[in-house]
Amino acid sequence: MFGFLKDKIKDAVKKFSKKTEEEGKDLVKEETEEVLEEPVKEEIKEEVKEIKEVKKIKKEVTEEVKKEDVKEEIEEKEEPKKGILSKLKEKITTRKLNDQEFEDFFSDLELILMENNVALEVIDKIKESLKMDLVNVPLKRNEIEKIIDDSLKETVDEILSFDNIDLVKKIKEKDEKPYVIVFFGVNGSGKTTTIAKIANKLKENGLKCVLVAADTWRKAAIEQLEEHGKKLDLKVIKQKYGSDPAAVAFDGVEYGKAHKLDVVLIDTAGRQHSNLNLMSEMEKIIRVAKPNFKIFIGESTTGNDVVEQCRNFNDVVGINGVILTKTDVDEKGGAILSVSFVTGKPIVYLGSGQEYNNLENFNKSQIIKNLGL
Repeated sequence: MFGFLKDKIKDAVKKFSKKTEEEGKDLVKEETEEVLEEPVKEEIKEEVKEIKEVKKIKKEVTEEVKKEDVKEEIEEKEEPKKGILSKLKEKITTRKLNDQEFEDFFSDLELILMENNVALEVIDKIKESLKMDLVNVPLKRNEIEKIIDDSLKETVDEILSFDNIDLVKKIKEKDEKPYVIVFFGVNGSGKTTTIAKIANKLKENGLKCVLVAADTWRKAAIEQLEEHGKKLDLKVIKQKYGSDPAAVAFDGVEYGKAHKLDVVLIDTAGRQHSNLNLMSEMEKIIRVAKPNFKIFIGESTTGNDVVEQCRNFNDVVGINGVILTKTDVDEKGGAILSVSFVTGKPIVYLGSGQEYNNLENFNKSQIIKNLGL
């Protein structure tokens, strides 16, 4: 996860930091020569003159004035100006970036982010934050790389700042049972396998579940869910292919109620948001099943496509959470950074591999660490 993105960001930051510091050394040399050419004696004379004036003022102050006022007045007069050595030290130890230097740097970083499937909204956020931290701000030399890394870390932390959802806890806290969850997504996203992983997790936490095969269109979809049901020792509610998916969903919910089960997990047909008939069918399933939670399952490796899919599904049915699959083979990782920031919906789990235990709770700290920040 993030293999490509981590390395590319690291290289870009290191290259820019080195270039900035090298250019800064040349500027320091030029500015130092200018500073050293200033009339040192004149500046010293001015400072001596000011001291004499302060003493004169102090002497002329009448006895009626309070000592505190005298002290205050003298301190105001004696406040030192920046001398040649102070100016020189500041030029040597710090560096300021102008707008053009920042734009040159960020144009490279922007291309890297786009190539690694980071959404434009996220790129704009990163740019805005970096600019505030870098432009026209005194930056300590030899620390520019660290400053950029810290800024990126803080921004990514903010981008991923959504409420974590503990689905198991959420289900257990609900008094009315069964807790109904409907799953949506496009074909090939690993939706059915992910539902089985969730069923396994719920079962391990002492929750009684039933699987519902409301995908009555895809060939072998029912058999696939039944195979998972056998392995997990779970009942699968089904009808024949071509049946009304909403009717199957209704049967599943009623079965859950009758058998006092904790959770009903409803699989639906994979569909594109552009297929109006299937999207209408999805709305019907929602009306009939009245789910407590709606989850969009998308493939992480599809990048910006999965972000757009999630956005469109949310517009139609109002999803509550996201699960991204195949994160173990997603070397770019842009979808993980983008999907929640763009849609405002939290990532509940990250899926990897085919085993039932290959389902991880979303961990922001681990994501930031994997990015090398």
